[in-house]
Amino acid sequence: MLTHLETSPTLPPKYLQDDKLTQECFWHPAKQLQGVIACQKHFEAQNSDIFLVTTPKYGTTWLKAIVFALVKRMHYRRGMENHPLFRNNPHDLVPFLDLKIYVENKTPDLSSFASPRLFATHLPFNSLPKSCTMLHARLLFKNPKDTFVSIWHFSNKLRLIGNMETNSLEDVLDRFCKGVSNYGPFWDHVLGYWKESLENPNKEEFLTLCSFGNLRNLEVNKSGKLSSGEENEAYFRRGEVGDWKNFLTAEMVDRINSLAEEKFGASRLKL
Repeated sequence: MLTHLETSPTLPPKYLQDDKLTQECFWHPAKQLQGVIACQKHFEAQNSDIFLVTTPKYGTTWLKAIVFALVKRMHYRRGMENHPLFRNNPHDLVPFLDLKIYVENKTPDLSSFASPRLFATHLPFNSLPKSCTMLHARLLFKNPKDTFVSIWHFSNKLRLIGNMETNSLEDVLDRFCKGVSNYGPFWDHVLGYWKESLENPNKEEFLTLCSFGNLRNLEVNKSGKLSSGEENEAYFRRGEVGDWKNFLTAEMVDRINSLAEEKFGASRLKL
């Protein structure tokens, strides 16, 4: 079932007060929602599939490069000079199921994907195709404050490219804390996979190739574009843990920390 807003006795914030909203308010633009539904209906996971599942701006681009390099290491063991990462943005090498594959074709032919197949998605756990929920998982979590700062920078970079006015740090933080985010609230997304990992529990040498600095400085990621039109360089900013300290006020930090404790406290999840 697709993620939707829970009903509440209190009025939603102004940006959700719309006469056209129904009881189930999906977190996806119309075109993207079509891809989500097609993916849920038609995708059949294989035991060897590898999925990279993240919330938006969770280090996805970097993780895609690392996962691709690890899985394909035997193909390029004689040298890295011809490695695909030098010529392609990681998003083109590990495609999003719901954002690309099933948006472009509701019933795509996946026979060209060599085993193990590499896919990515931002979908929360309860929105995954049923065949995916049976696969084993390994989890990696990112500090919510770093995630938020990445969201703010990325959304404003895209707005500047589209000649739109940027959003203030305060406005984006308000929406982030209230759960108004693509793919639903950050907190729910993390907890969904965390709880699943508890219920169903289970060093490679690519530091130079997959270092954030190297990936950011590759020509393909400085000047190229994804097939969807976004500029590759928008996906590489700083890649530094704790960068939130350069942007968030003490009040903002307290708000996020308090919310994290409220949402994650009972789950034993520590970020």
